[in-house]
Amino acid sequence: MRRERALKVVLVSLGLLFSAGVYPLMVFVKQDPALAMMLSLYIIRGIFLLLAARNPSANRSLIAFTAWSSFAHAALMAVQAFRNLIPRGELLGVAALVVIGVALIVLAPAKSVERVSAAVA
Repeated sequence: MRRERALKVVLVSLGLLFSAGVYPLMVFVKQDPALAMMLSLYIIRGIFLLLAARNPSANRSLIAFTAWSSFAHAALMAVQAFRNLIPRGELLGVAALVVIGVALIVLAPAKSVERVSAAVA
């Protein structure tokens, strides 16, 4: 029960954090179109994470996608930072994305036994 509660708190927190990108999106639309595109994806993901908090077990794939895409984003940012393509200060973002991914993987709901047994039958 505590694990599900913790997952819901993480999902709502991430949902609010990602959705908070609406304001910067308005600023960057004209200045940096690529960043605006990235922010728009995170905003939508934030909204869906807020919806997923109602029933995390029914949204396992969204939770897994968010975790693994966070790892992928962190890996790409780390490579870019070490190749001096982006500022080294972006490594803080790498750490944040890794923490997000780990938290979601650790707290992710287990597969439902009923679904697995129904699929086998």
